[in-house]
Amino acid sequence: MKLVVVDYESGNLRSVSRALETCGVAPLVTCDPDELAEADAVVLPGVGAGPSAMNALNERGLVQPLRDFTASGRPFLGICLGLQLLLDWTAEEPGASCLGIVPGQVIRLPDEQNDKSLKIPHMGWNSVALSQEHPAFCGIESGSYFYFVHSFYADPQDREGVVGTTEYGLPFCSAYAKDNVVATQFHPEKSGPVGLRIYRNFVAMAAGGY
Repeated sequence: MKLVVVDYESGNLRSVSRALETCGVAPLVTCDPDELAEADAVVLPGVGAGPSAMNALNERGLVQPLRDFTASGRPFLGICLGLQLLLDWTAEEPGASCLGIVPGQVIRLPDEQNDKSLKIPHMGWNSVALSQEHPAFCGIESGSYFYFVHSFYADPQDREGVVGTTEYGLPFCSAYAKDNVVATQFHPEKSGPVGLRIYRNFVAMAAGGY
């Protein structure tokens, strides 16, 4: 199996690679667009700002290859910023067009709830309410806790793809999964055994030719 982790200097590549290695896969970490075309599965990790991340993807010629890969039906996993970049647009200053794979936009989390201030970024453990079954979340109970670090959230127009929601000032999409495209706002690689289960499920999707 050829599993590619996309390197565009915006992701926690080491921890993601280690998580995949525990699942029995030796991932190829690369920024080479041609490697995406030959991959059986792709992981797009991400931390930091959306506009600068899009600049990095454009500079490396990765935007269209990522679009082509998700359209091919092969398994794709986006992590944290990797979820947000799937959408059409991010409101993070100064704003930027994103990959346009999932219709919708990226919005900043609210600063207040019920007259109480909220710490931004949203950082730490929080629960995810899973509403739909998908192979990527097989064996994971609704209400399981995962680790988050983010100030913005994805707001997909396609609500059928929103399989997980989390409360922080408002209910937001913390997991998206539709067909071959899976993405999480939280970091599975930092979420202990339940997070590693997502990686194992994703690897199984790739091995099964999802």
